[in-house]
Amino acid sequence: MAQILIRQLEDDVKAKLQRRARQHGRSTEEEVRDILRNAVRDDDQPPTKLGSRIAARFANVGLDEDIVELRGQPVRPAQFEQ
Repeated sequence: MAQILIRQLEDDVKAKLQRRARQHGRSTEEEVRDILRNAVRDDDQPPTKLGSRIAARFANVGLDEDIVELRGQPVRPAQFEQ
């Protein structure tokens, strides 16, 4: 296993890491390992655009018609049928 030494880490960053580790019930070292793992987890895959991710999430909902583009339209409150 590799080791990393981080120099000149600001005191407030260290304190926040320690606080976060306590909240998660683990050591500061384990907290930093988890943060680093999560930061590089998806680096091998190209990033997907937000619109593509939203479309994929709702692909099987059963929406049969296009949603009207509202860009440039005045903001109106939602109207619900009773």
